[in-house]
Amino acid sequence: MDNSAGGWLPAVETFAKGTFATAAALGTVGMGLLYYGQNYLIYPSAFPSGSREEVAVPTDYNLDYDSLELQTPDGVTLRCYLLVQHKDLGVTKVGATHIDEDVDPDLTDNEFIASRPTVIMFHGNGGNHGHRIPLARVFYLKMRCNVLMMSYRGYGLSDGSPSEKGFVVDAQTALDYLLSDPLLSQTSIILYGQSIGGAVSIDLASKNPDKIAALVLENTFMSMRSLIPSAMPLLGPVSFLCHQRWDSASKIPRIPASVPILMLSGAQDELVPPEHMRSLFELVVARKGDKMDNEKVKFAEFPHGGHNDTCAQPGYWSVVADFIAGLGDRTAAKAKKAADAGGSML
Repeated sequence: MDNSAGGWLPAVETFAKGTFATAAALGTVGMGLLYYGQNYLIYPSAFPSGSREEVAVPTDYNLDYDSLELQTPDGVTLRCYLLVQHKDLGVTKVGATHIDEDVDPDLTDNEFIASRPTVIMFHGNGGNHGHRIPLARVFYLKMRCNVLMMSYRGYGLSDGSPSEKGFVVDAQTALDYLLSDPLLSQTSIILYGQSIGGAVSIDLASKNPDKIAALVLENTFMSMRSLIPSAMPLLGPVSFLCHQRWDSASKIPRIPASVPILMLSGAQDELVPPEHMRSLFELVVARKGDKMDNEKVKFAEFPHGGHNDTCAQPGYWSVVADFIAGLGDRTAAKAKKAADAGGSML
C-alpha cells in the first residue's frame, strides 16, 4: 500500500509541474497578446463593419462643408470635415436657429463667422466621424457654431494606425490648424469629447490651457487602466500591462480653473461606470487657480442614458446649448476682437 502510494507521487508531481508550466506559458502568451494587441481592443476602428471604407458626408444631411485634410508632424493624413458658419444660414437651412436679431447688422460674413464659437468634435472609439454628423448638425444649425469634425488616424478614411501617442498628435494638429487660420483663430474654441474623445479633449486642454475656451465631456473615464476591470473584467488582474493610459485624472488639475467644463453622464452607462464621471467632476471642482466661476462648471446626469445613447436623452442638447450660451461674455469679447481685425481677414 505504501509502495503503491509512493509510486503515485512522482506521477502527480510530474503532472503538477507540467500543468504549472503550461499555465505559465499560456499566461505569458496571453499577457504578450494583451500587451501588444491591446490597441485592437481599445481602438475598434473597423466596427461597425465598413467603418473604414464608408464614411457619410455632411451633404447627406443638407449641410455644406469643406473636406479638410490635415497633415500631422509625423506624416499622417487626417481626412476631417470643417463646417463654417454663414451670416444668413438661418434663412438658407431648414432647422437653423434664427439669431440675426442678435447680430450686429454691420458685421460682414467673415466677422460673423469669427464671432461664433468653434467646436472641435472628438468622437468615441467605435465607428467614424461620419456617424456623428447628426450631432454636428445640432452644433451647426441650432447653436450656430463652426464645427471641426475630427477623424483620428486609423479611423474613417484617415491614414495610419490608432494609438494614444498618435491621437495626441492628431488633436494638436487640429488645434494648430484653427490657431493658424486668420478667421477661425479669432473664435472661442470649445472641445466636445465623447468617451475616449473626452480623454483626448482633456489631454489637449491640459497642454494648451490658454487656447481653449471650454470643454464639454460625455461618458469619459478617469484612466484606461482604472476602466479595464469594469470594461474587460477578465483582464482586470493584468490592467497594469495597459500602455494606452489616457490618465485624465492626472491632467484635469492642469486645466485652469477659469476654463468652464460641462460634464454629461449617462446613469445607465454599461461601459464606463458613472462613478468615473463623478470622480472627474470632483477633480474639476477642486482645480486651483484664477477665478473659477461655479456657474460655468456643471454636471448633468441623465437617468436613462447608456454609453452610446446619452446624447439622445431628453434635455441633453438643451443643457449643452445653455452651457455654450453661458460663455457669451467670452464669445462677445472674441467677436469684438474679430470685428476690430476685420480688415485683415480672409
